[in-house]
Amino acid sequence: MQRVRRLGVRLGRRRTQRRIFQLVTAGSVLALAPSAWLWTSAGDRVGTVASAPRAPVAVVFGAGLDQGKPSPYLAHRLDAALDLYRGQKVQAILVTGDNGRDSYDETDAMRQYLIEHGVPQVRVVGDYAGFDTWDSCTRAHRIFGVDRAVLVSQDFHVRRALALCQAAGIDSYAVGVTEAHDETWLYGGLREIPGAGKAALNAWLRPDPLFLGPKEEGIPQALADAGAAQQR
Repeated sequence: MQRVRRLGVRLGRRRTQRRIFQLVTAGSVLALAPSAWLWTSAGDRVGTVASAPRAPVAVVFGAGLDQGKPSPYLAHRLDAALDLYRGQKVQAILVTGDNGRDSYDETDAMRQYLIEHGVPQVRVVGDYAGFDTWDSCTRAHRIFGVDRAVLVSQDFHVRRALALCQAAGIDSYAVGVTEAHDETWLYGGLREIPGAGKAALNAWLRPDPLFLGPKEEGIPQALADAGAAQQR
Protein backbone atom coordinates (compact mmCIF):
# COMPACT_ATOMS: atom_id res chain seq x y z
CA MET A 1 0.00 0.00 0.00
CA GLN A 2 2.86 2.34 0.85
CA ARG A 3 4.49 1.65 -2.51
CA VAL A 4 1.28 2.62 -4.27
CA ARG A 5 1.11 5.83 -2.27
CA ARG A 6 4.75 6.66 -3.02
CA LEU A 7 4.16 5.99 -6.70
CA GLY A 8 1.12 8.28 -6.62
CA VAL A 9 3.14 11.05 -4.95
CA ARG A 10 5.91 10.72 -7.55
CA LEU A 11 3.45 10.84 -10.41
CA GLY A 12 1.79 13.88 -8.87
CA ARG A 13 5.13 15.65 -8.57
CA ARG A 14 5.99 14.84 -12.18
CA ARG A 15 2.64 16.18 -13.36
CA THR A 16 3.21 19.37 -11.36
CA GLN A 17 6.74 19.77 -12.74
CA ARG A 18 5.45 19.15 -16.27
CA ARG A 19 2.75 21.78 -15.86
CA ILE A 20 5.23 24.30 -14.44
CA PHE A 21 7.58 23.62 -17.37
CA GLN A 22 4.72 24.05 -19.84
CA LEU A 23 3.64 27.31 -18.22
CA VAL A 24 7.20 28.66 -18.19
CA THR A 25 7.67 27.67 -21.83
CA ALA A 26 4.38 29.27 -22.86
CA GLY A 27 5.21 32.43 -20.91
CA SER A 28 8.64 32.67 -22.53
CA VAL A 29 7.16 32.26 -25.99
CA LEU A 30 4.56 34.96 -25.31
CA ALA A 31 7.20 37.30 -23.88
CA LEU A 32 9.57 36.85 -26.83
CA ALA A 33 6.95 36.80 -29.60
CA PRO A 34 6.85 40.62 -29.96
CA SER A 35 10.66 40.72 -30.24
CA ALA A 36 10.52 38.06 -32.94
CA TRP A 37 7.88 40.14 -34.73
CA LEU A 38 10.17 43.19 -34.70
CA TRP A 39 13.07 41.25 -36.20
CA THR A 40 11.06 39.50 -38.89
CA SER A 41 9.04 42.58 -39.87
CA ALA A 42 12.17 44.70 -40.34
CA GLY A 43 13.23 42.67 -43.37
CA ASP A 44 16.01 44.41 -45.30
CA ARG A 45 15.10 47.90 -44.05
CA VAL A 46 17.82 48.05 -41.37
CA GLY A 47 21.36 48.94 -42.33
CA THR A 48 24.09 51.54 -42.15
CA VAL A 49 24.63 55.11 -43.28
CA ALA A 50 26.27 53.75 -46.42
CA SER A 51 23.34 51.48 -47.31
CA ALA A 52 20.59 53.98 -46.44
CA PRO A 53 18.51 55.22 -49.38
CA ARG A 54 17.88 58.89 -49.99
CA ALA A 55 14.94 60.32 -48.05
CA PRO A 56 13.73 63.83 -47.29
CA VAL A 57 14.21 63.56 -43.54
CA ALA A 58 16.31 61.81 -40.91
CA VAL A 59 14.56 61.23 -37.58
CA VAL A 60 16.84 61.03 -34.53
CA PHE A 61 15.39 59.72 -31.25
CA GLY A 62 16.48 61.08 -27.89
CA ALA A 63 18.82 59.05 -25.66
CA GLY A 64 19.47 61.13 -22.57
CA LEU A 65 21.68 64.04 -21.55
CA ASP A 66 24.92 64.33 -19.61
CA GLN A 67 25.14 67.68 -17.81
CA GLY A 68 22.89 69.28 -20.39
CA LYS A 69 24.79 67.86 -23.38
CA PRO A 70 23.94 64.81 -25.49
CA SER A 71 24.97 61.58 -23.78
CA PRO A 72 27.58 59.49 -25.63
CA TYR A 73 24.85 57.26 -27.08
CA LEU A 74 22.86 60.28 -28.24
CA ALA A 75 25.96 61.93 -29.69
CA HIS A 76 26.61 58.78 -31.73
CA ARG A 77 23.07 58.94 -33.12
CA LEU A 78 23.55 62.59 -34.02
CA ASP A 79 26.90 61.81 -35.66
CA ALA A 80 25.18 59.22 -37.86
CA ALA A 81 22.56 61.83 -38.82
CA LEU A 82 25.38 64.24 -39.67
CA ASP A 83 26.89 61.60 -41.96
CA LEU A 84 23.53 61.17 -43.68
CA TYR A 85 23.19 64.92 -44.14
CA ARG A 86 26.76 65.47 -45.34
CA GLY A 87 26.41 62.54 -47.72
CA GLN A 88 23.27 64.18 -49.15
CA LYS A 89 21.18 61.20 -48.12
CA VAL A 90 18.74 63.52 -46.29
CA GLN A 91 17.85 67.20 -46.59
CA ALA A 92 16.47 67.86 -43.10
CA ILE A 93 16.80 66.36 -39.63
CA LEU A 94 13.97 65.98 -37.13
CA VAL A 95 15.22 65.52 -33.57
CA THR A 96 12.61 64.18 -31.19
CA GLY A 97 13.09 64.08 -27.45
CA ASP A 98 11.81 64.79 -23.97
CA ASN A 99 11.23 68.35 -22.79
CA GLY A 100 8.64 67.48 -20.17
CA ARG A 101 10.19 69.82 -17.59
CA ASP A 102 12.10 73.10 -17.76
CA SER A 103 15.30 71.61 -16.36
CA TYR A 104 15.52 68.86 -18.99
CA ASP A 105 15.57 69.62 -22.71
CA GLU A 106 16.82 66.82 -24.93
CA THR A 107 15.52 68.45 -28.08
CA ASP A 108 17.38 71.75 -27.87
CA ALA A 109 20.57 69.93 -26.88
CA MET A 110 20.23 67.78 -30.00
CA ARG A 111 19.48 70.78 -32.21
CA GLN A 112 22.43 72.72 -30.83
CA TYR A 113 24.80 69.78 -31.40
CA LEU A 114 23.83 69.49 -35.07
CA ILE A 115 23.95 73.25 -35.67
CA GLU A 116 27.40 73.47 -34.05
CA HIS A 117 28.54 70.72 -36.43
CA GLY A 118 27.50 72.63 -39.51
CA VAL A 119 23.84 71.86 -40.23
CA PRO A 120 21.93 75.09 -41.02
CA GLN A 121 19.48 75.99 -38.29
CA VAL A 122 16.50 75.91 -40.64
CA ARG A 123 17.30 72.29 -41.56
CA VAL A 124 17.17 71.06 -37.93
CA VAL A 125 13.62 70.75 -36.61
CA GLY A 126 12.77 69.89 -33.01
CA ASP A 127 9.90 67.88 -31.57
CA TYR A 128 9.73 68.65 -27.86
CA ALA A 129 7.06 66.05 -27.03
CA GLY A 130 8.75 62.85 -28.15
CA PHE A 131 8.24 61.16 -24.79
CA ASP A 132 8.51 57.64 -26.17
CA THR A 133 9.14 55.98 -29.51
CA TRP A 134 5.47 55.77 -30.51
CA ASP A 135 4.85 59.43 -29.67
CA SER A 136 7.92 60.40 -31.70
CA CYS A 137 6.81 58.38 -34.73
CA THR A 138 3.15 59.36 -34.79
CA ARG A 139 3.94 63.03 -34.13
CA ALA A 140 6.55 62.99 -36.90
CA HIS A 141 3.84 61.93 -39.32
CA ARG A 142 0.76 63.72 -37.98
CA ILE A 143 2.29 66.96 -36.70
CA PHE A 144 5.41 67.44 -38.84
CA GLY A 145 4.16 65.84 -42.05
CA VAL A 146 6.94 63.28 -42.43
CA ASP A 147 5.97 60.58 -44.93
CA ARG A 148 9.39 59.09 -45.71
CA ALA A 149 12.43 59.06 -43.47
CA VAL A 150 15.66 57.43 -42.38
CA LEU A 151 15.47 56.60 -38.69
CA VAL A 152 18.57 56.78 -36.50
CA SER A 153 19.01 54.96 -33.20
CA GLN A 154 21.20 52.31 -31.56
CA ASP A 155 21.06 48.85 -33.11
CA PHE A 156 19.13 47.34 -30.17
CA HIS A 157 16.32 49.93 -30.47
CA VAL A 158 16.10 50.73 -34.14
CA ARG A 159 13.87 47.81 -35.16
CA ARG A 160 11.24 48.90 -32.68
CA ALA A 161 11.47 52.44 -34.03
CA LEU A 162 11.13 51.09 -37.56
CA ALA A 163 8.03 49.03 -36.79
CA LEU A 164 6.35 51.91 -34.97
CA CYS A 165 7.12 54.52 -37.60
CA GLN A 166 5.85 52.17 -40.29
CA ALA A 167 2.64 51.71 -38.26
CA ALA A 168 2.40 55.49 -37.89
CA GLY A 169 2.42 55.94 -41.67
CA ILE A 170 6.07 56.71 -42.41
CA ASP A 171 7.88 54.81 -45.16
CA SER A 172 11.05 54.14 -43.18
CA TYR A 173 14.58 52.81 -43.39
CA ALA A 174 16.59 52.41 -40.18
CA VAL A 175 20.25 53.05 -39.46
CA GLY A 176 21.39 51.08 -36.43
CA VAL A 177 24.32 52.69 -34.62
CA THR A 178 26.65 50.04 -33.20
CA GLU A 179 28.11 50.34 -29.71
CA ALA A 180 30.47 48.39 -27.49
CA HIS A 181 28.58 45.65 -25.68
CA ASP A 182 28.98 47.24 -22.27
CA GLU A 183 26.54 47.54 -19.36
CA THR A 184 24.65 50.37 -21.05
CA TRP A 185 24.20 48.33 -24.21
CA LEU A 186 23.07 45.29 -22.21
CA TYR A 187 20.57 47.37 -20.22
CA GLY A 188 19.22 48.87 -23.44
CA GLY A 189 18.85 45.44 -24.98
CA LEU A 190 17.01 44.07 -21.96
CA ARG A 191 14.62 47.03 -22.03
CA GLU A 192 13.64 46.05 -25.54
CA ILE A 193 11.91 42.87 -24.35
CA PRO A 194 9.04 44.68 -22.58
CA GLY A 195 9.42 47.52 -25.10
CA ALA A 196 8.60 45.11 -27.91
CA GLY A 197 5.35 44.12 -26.21
CA LYS A 198 4.36 47.76 -25.79
CA ALA A 199 5.29 48.39 -29.43
CA ALA A 200 3.02 45.58 -30.60
CA LEU A 201 0.12 47.12 -28.69
CA ASN A 202 0.85 50.59 -30.05
CA ALA A 203 1.09 49.30 -33.61
CA TRP A 204 -2.25 47.53 -33.19
CA LEU A 205 -4.19 50.19 -31.26
CA ARG A 206 -2.43 53.29 -32.69
CA PRO A 207 -3.27 55.59 -29.77
CA ASP A 208 -2.93 59.36 -29.84
CA PRO A 209 0.35 60.65 -28.43
CA LEU A 210 0.45 62.23 -24.99
CA PHE A 211 0.46 65.64 -26.69
CA LEU A 212 -0.87 66.18 -30.20
CA GLY A 213 -1.36 69.87 -30.88
CA PRO A 214 -1.44 71.80 -34.16
CA LYS A 215 0.59 70.97 -37.25
CA GLU A 216 4.16 72.29 -37.36
CA GLU A 217 5.70 73.83 -40.48
CA GLY A 218 9.35 73.18 -39.60
CA ILE A 219 9.89 70.23 -41.93
CA PRO A 220 8.14 71.78 -44.98
CA GLN A 221 10.21 74.94 -44.43
CA ALA A 222 13.41 72.93 -44.14
CA LEU A 223 12.69 71.04 -47.35
CA ALA A 224 11.74 74.25 -49.14
CA ASP A 225 15.07 75.74 -48.08
CA ALA A 226 16.87 72.66 -49.38
CA GLY A 227 15.04 72.91 -52.70
CA ALA A 228 15.87 76.60 -53.03
CA ALA A 229 19.53 75.88 -52.30
CA GLN A 230 19.66 73.29 -55.09
CA GLN A 231 18.32 75.86 -57.60
CA ARG A 232 20.92 78.49 -56.80
